[in-house]
Amino acid sequence: MSLFKKITILFIISFILMTIIGLWIDIINNNRLNNLIKDKYKKVANELFINIYNNEDIKIIEKKYGLKKISSEKSINILHKENLTFGYIIIGKQSFSDEFIIKIKYLDEELTYETQDEDDIRDKNILNVLIFLDIFVLILIFLYIFKLLAPLKKINLKMKDFSQGKLETRINIESNDEIGELASSFDSMASNLENLIKTREVLLRDIGHELRTPIAKGKFAIEKIENNSQKEVFKKIFSDLEILTNDLIELEKLNTQSLEIKKFSVDTLVLSSLQKLYIEDESLVQLQINDNFTINADLYYLSIAVKNLIDNALKYTKKYPIIIKAENNTLSIINNADRLNKDINHYLKPFTQENSKKEGFGLGLSIVNKILQKHKLNLEYDYLDSNNIFSIKYN
Repeated sequence: MSLFKKITILFIISFILMTIIGLWIDIINNNRLNNLIKDKYKKVANELFINIYNNEDIKIIEKKYGLKKISSEKSINILHKENLTFGYIIIGKQSFSDEFIIKIKYLDEELTYETQDEDDIRDKNILNVLIFLDIFVLILIFLYIFKLLAPLKKINLKMKDFSQGKLETRINIESNDEIGELASSFDSMASNLENLIKTREVLLRDIGHELRTPIAKGKFAIEKIENNSQKEVFKKIFSDLEILTNDLIELEKLNTQSLEIKKFSVDTLVLSSLQKLYIEDESLVQLQINDNFTINADLYYLSIAVKNLIDNALKYTKKYPIIIKAENNTLSIINNADRLNKDINHYLKPFTQENSKKEGFGLGLSIVNKILQKHKLNLEYDYLDSNNIFSIKYN
């Protein structure tokens, strides 16, 4: 789960809890306030009831408690009702209003009063405003935290680009906080790594070029040797040097090369791979394209990976043909051979071979692994019915 999702969940939980607490406090205060004011106006109502026929005393009570005469036709929610001889006292409250209503009736005389705002009512309103402000501040803090952490998304994307070989990637975030320092440190590190990698690429390219020249000269000089046995030995030596040089350069290029992703069918991949091997006898290979599925990948590099798998299958098989099978979004290379002595991961390391007497330097599967890693694919191995099965499964 991403950091932003975690913060959002925490905010929602905090917001819900604060809202529930606010409503709960409002209900408690409302009940407490109603009870306090009800008790107060019960005394006022009793005073009015006692003096209901004494206009002078009624006016004094009205002034003392700030009562305002209103029409008795207004509907109210009754909080307290006291039935008396020949009359009653009612204390109530209008819906969506903070003023209380006192209604007194004795015989034919009826009085209805509306009270003024109480200090407790103002305190309750102030408390409600403060709770609202707390929730509002919580929302502002949440938005501010999101704004502070927003550059992390950019940093994450840029780091992914850099890890995929885009060495020119820079974050360029100007900020005086820790996130700005992180971005600046990454940019500095990226610049240093880019310089180091480019320097190494140039050096390796120069070494490869310089090696190819004496190899070519050596091959040319071999032709002048009359002793055939010695000639074959030297040919083998120079051929091995050429293969090793090419493989090392290919491995190095894979570390920094960006992929050119495009869509193509699996039979195109197989054909491109076979063309790189220059197999003269087509009977050595049997194709079983049962499912000509499409692939999104770099055709050049993926065909090198499949070519290396086919080459290994041809090299180590006990009998021909080897089988190239495409089915259920999986490309498999199958050959009749002994089971591998070690786990497949052992052979994905450079310079590891099942049989040191075979040609090559053990870089083939290492190159396959590098290419598949760049495509976010895996090489799977299985042994069934005396057959080694190397498979690449595409999503």
